[in-house]
Amino acid sequence: MASHGPVLALPGLGDFFPPPFAFEGTIFQMNRLVLVRIIATLALVLIFSIGASKAKLVPSKGQSILEGLVLFIRDSVAIETLGEKNGRKYAPILTVIFLGVLFMNITGVIPGLNIAASSVVAVPLVFALLSYVVFVSAGIKQFGTLRFFKNQLFPPGVPWPLYILLTPIELLSTFVIRPATLTIRLLANMLAGHLMLALTFFGTHYLFFEASGALKGVGVLTFAGALAITAFEIFVAGLQAFIFSILTAVYIKTSIESH
Repeated sequence: MASHGPVLALPGLGDFFPPPFAFEGTIFQMNRLVLVRIIATLALVLIFSIGASKAKLVPSKGQSILEGLVLFIRDSVAIETLGEKNGRKYAPILTVIFLGVLFMNITGVIPGLNIAASSVVAVPLVFALLSYVVFVSAGIKQFGTLRFFKNQLFPPGVPWPLYILLTPIELLSTFVIRPATLTIRLLANMLAGHLMLALTFFGTHYLFFEASGALKGVGVLTFAGALAITAFEIFVAGLQAFIFSILTAVYIKTSIESH
């Protein structure tokens, strides 16, 4: 009887719901995806802590990269969207959002991790709720609670009968659709990216080690495709972090400026 090697598991939605390996049945239940999130968080904290502790007047290459990321968000997102004063005021939280999303996204292309920490709804939802709290609190701080909600739900200059239709739309758009779209956009992009990467590498492995004859040569094409998708996913990881932070800045802007 012919022996068969180990059967490869086809990538699928099961990748996003791995079984627990520690503390099962408790609130501290740990699975592979939770571990990836912890690693991403620790990496972010350690990299910037070490960078800050070794900062010099003449920056090293590593310090220049870290400073470049922070200055990029401050200048190109915060100040560009909110102006000099408010941009500097909200730059720290926008930087936290950008870097947090970036590090959670980039784990999808890190060997050994191989899945974006933001490819399951929990992480996108947490960042969307953070964005929600930031833009609502910014508006309340600027105008006070009653005036803020009046500005958002009852735009001035509209004939009052139209508020019957307009106010529910504004309520849904501002306080429901905004956090929902932030969550879904990030989730969908990172979930799709993981499946594309997993399928191309799965196909390459199958063609190289399981297929016979001329089909093995096709593995070269799927491997090239896997490398191209990896490069694309690095780009998407950064792009989605940028979009998330700039949309948060736009939402802050609509909260603190009177209509």
